[in-house]
Amino acid sequence: MTPAVECRDLVHYYGDKPALQHVSWQVAPGRICGLLGRNGAGKTTTINILNSFLTPRAGDCLLLGEDAQQLSPATKARIGYLIEGHVQYGFFNTRQIEAFYARFYPRWKPAIYYHLMAKLDITPRQRIATMSCGQRSQVALGLILAQQPDLIIFDDYSMGLDPGYRRLFIDVIRDYAADGQRSILLTSHIIQDLEGLVDDIVIYQRGRVLLDAPARCIATEFRGFSFPTTPAVTEFYDERAHLRLERGEKRSTLFGFLDEAAARAQLTRLGIPLPADLRPEPLSLEDTFVALTGKY
Repeated sequence: MTPAVECRDLVHYYGDKPALQHVSWQVAPGRICGLLGRNGAGKTTTINILNSFLTPRAGDCLLLGEDAQQLSPATKARIGYLIEGHVQYGFFNTRQIEAFYARFYPRWKPAIYYHLMAKLDITPRQRIATMSCGQRSQVALGLILAQQPDLIIFDDYSMGLDPGYRRLFIDVIRDYAADGQRSILLTSHIIQDLEGLVDDIVIYQRGRVLLDAPARCIATEFRGFSFPTTPAVTEFYDERAHLRLERGEKRSTLFGFLDEAAARAQLTRLGIPLPADLRPEPLSLEDTFVALTGKY
């Protein structure tokens, strides 16, 4: 099946500084993919190329099988974008902006938009410019969902949102994608919001793909094993093997795609006497992200 999003050997520079270095990954139809990375890792550059705001130095990006730089009008109508900051036409009220958008999308379903507007404490004549950041985000989301797109791209949707609006945003996305017919690509700095939502995760590190795997695989197979810190423990990181040893004042932790036997074998290779007290630590998605990319 044709991927909803596909990046092929993508390269981009800002002057002499590499932003993306031979990046390749894809979003399968009907899947929700989280594109993660620390600040400056290349996420926004990728999103801007997908939006055709930037032309890559080399490589290709395809959306629904078409070159992202040359999308046909019919394919554009099948794609919904929400860019950072929830930008909208502030002089419209909620009814005016719905009527404006409805003209451009053949699948437009106003009931989806007004169902979401009914959850907000706003009046139909309230101008968007007078709304809170959270209210504007829901107007933007309602406008996108009413398009009934086959692919939705959310770029850092959580910026400026309080926990309540973030939760509402995630709940609406989850409900919309429940039938498995929509493909969604999203980025966020609030990693914990994506837990239980995304099907696949792509993690960038310094403009490269560090990890591309199903979220379930990461949740069940990436582990942390803690043990008492001894003088033999020194910090260690192997990016290719996705291994990190983090030294703590009292306890240290070995992270990786490891079971206990593999963890003990790795400690032996690092010259660390096998501890009697080796504990598996529960990891959240954020814990895993930090273990893979580092704290600083």
